[in-house]
Amino acid sequence: MEGNFTHVEIFILLGFSHVPQVRLFLIPTFTLMYACTILGNSLIILLIREDHRLHTPMYFFLANLSMMDLLFTTVTVPKMIGDLISREGMISFRSCIAQLFLIIAVGASESPLLSVMAVDRYVAICDPLHYKTIMSNKLCFRLASGSWLLGSFYSLIHTLLTNSIDFCGPNQLSHFFCDVVPLFQLACSDILLNVALVYVSAFFNGICNCSVILGSYVSIITAIMRIRSQEGRGKAFSTCASHLLVVIVYYTTLTANYLQPMSSNSGSKDRTGAVIYTVVTPVLNPIIYSMRNNDVKKAVKYFFLNGV
Repeated sequence: MEGNFTHVEIFILLGFSHVPQVRLFLIPTFTLMYACTILGNSLIILLIREDHRLHTPMYFFLANLSMMDLLFTTVTVPKMIGDLISREGMISFRSCIAQLFLIIAVGASESPLLSVMAVDRYVAICDPLHYKTIMSNKLCFRLASGSWLLGSFYSLIHTLLTNSIDFCGPNQLSHFFCDVVPLFQLACSDILLNVALVYVSAFFNGICNCSVILGSYVSIITAIMRIRSQEGRGKAFSTCASHLLVVIVYYTTLTANYLQPMSSNSGSKDRTGAVIYTVVTPVLNPIIYSMRNNDVKKAVKYFFLNGV
């Protein structure tokens, strides 16, 4: 689009304005869940840092996952709660782009991290004698750093391309944070490249990592079934159950929101799915690992009974 036009400087996040009757219910609910997310994930990070029994690759990666959950919710939920209270929902163009970058950077980092955690469990179950040698501290640091860098790389590309879009007309986003699809719907310029990038990154960062996880768990389950003792099989599977449950929740919510035709996206459905992976999932992750993992439960008991 060429010529003079008025560039949009302020976006209006519609949030939950389509259901004003539940506003007074959502404010305390989201506030409580955000507080639980902060406390739960912070406790996981603190326990892993201070308890030497948790100084293993699995818990090192778990600490990174908790950090991602903390950042993701902090970027989105406080603004959402503030907008529910003020009923305004205004966000500047620059703040919107900054929020978009942080959301994609953290969200896109989680997929390769979950893949790395699956590989870690694969080595622990399928090659336990060489586990400490293979999963060295140096390798774990590189794998975790690679996950963060990969997510940041995807985010940088998405953000730069989104920043180049012309927004010259409507400024109301059918969402409670700045996401790529709602922004695409307000574009005045061609977004073919932007849409193509969404599907390409979804394939490489989503489907490819999901394939690694599936392949790892096929091998893990095969190895577990070879264990003769039922007690041994149960113990082996318990070390993977928490991660597997987190993976299922993560990919279920993201698939429902992003791996579908752009034209089929409805604002109400997008916001419902977004609530799950921005509010519900981050508060569930520490609960899942605490409830299903004996080492974490022991560390929690020691922390509250004796202090770290």
